[in-house]
Amino acid sequence: MAKFVAPMMQAQTPDSDVTNVQLAGSVEARRGPIGDVAAADGVIVVANYGDDSISVLNAATLAVQSIIALPGEPVAVAVADDRAYVGTSSGTHDEVSVVDLTAKSVIATYDLALSVTALTVSPDGKRVFAARTGDGYADVAVIDVPAERMGTIEIAAGAGIGIDAVEVDASGKRLYVGTTDARGSALVVVNVETARVERAVQIGAPIRDIAVADGTVYVLTSDRARGGVVHVIALATGRITGTVQLGGAPTQLVMGTDKTRAYVVDYDRVVVLGPLTRKVTHTITVDARPSSVAVDGDRLHIADYAGVVTSYDVEPARPLTYSDFVATDPIAVPEVAELEPAAV
Repeated sequence: MAKFVAPMMQAQTPDSDVTNVQLAGSVEARRGPIGDVAAADGVIVVANYGDDSISVLNAATLAVQSIIALPGEPVAVAVADDRAYVGTSSGTHDEVSVVDLTAKSVIATYDLALSVTALTVSPDGKRVFAARTGDGYADVAVIDVPAERMGTIEIAAGAGIGIDAVEVDASGKRLYVGTTDARGSALVVVNVETARVERAVQIGAPIRDIAVADGTVYVLTSDRARGGVVHVIALATGRITGTVQLGGAPTQLVMGTDKTRAYVVDYDRVVVLGPLTRKVTHTITVDARPSSVAVDGDRLHIADYAGVVTSYDVEPARPLTYSDFVATDPIAVPEVAELEPAAV
């Protein structure tokens, strides 16, 4: 049976325009460390990377509903339309497994030639984007779910090239890819319909994650020199309009449902950031080191390396509108770089 535990929580006193954070509960899934977590429509899916399985939880009660075996070690998971899409790695190859959460079984697999490094799914659940990295080459595999076929978007080639983050916008028409190579990092903007790169905005430090909100992209970077930094980029101009210094060694950035808060996994804590005010409003700690977070409505779910999922109710203290806080004066105009063509 799952064991309910009471983790510690530390939070700064919220400002009047930010978020209240209240512990809702936690559960030990008993499948070892959790590498990734996704949530949608009242379901939480966690990747048990040491167990070659995913656990499916009821988001309201945190009860473990099922454990589903996978053909390899899960490295990334996304959820949409009663299905989980899981990037797995084995001794012979990587693949994306499609899991029917109602039938509680794997219903399809897509073999991938290169290593899966990041995964996302379109809002309508019709396309899955799997970032792949090879030797001096990086691309994105696109799975057309209704047609049950796969295509490829070429991203870039270069020494040490890799993709650490992919995110799709609310329309499903633009894909944002975070690349890092020997020269630095870039936010690559891809037109999904044409499968072509439209723009590359130079960032600098290694990119860890990407979040999108109403014409703005938030790019999380981290290195030894500056620690964690969130770069705010206006998509209409391709300009950096601001930065938020976080320090630490963050690894993940997830946008909240109403876009008035974002959550950053930073080694042994989760930082709650107001992307509109660009201020840290809370710091949340749990009993073990957090590995990843997911948001579903007004619930924040934190997975950790001890195999525990902890949920919080996160509600704004008062209504906010995104347009009230969007910066209008850019502070930097990065170069738009031409990427090297990928090798055929």
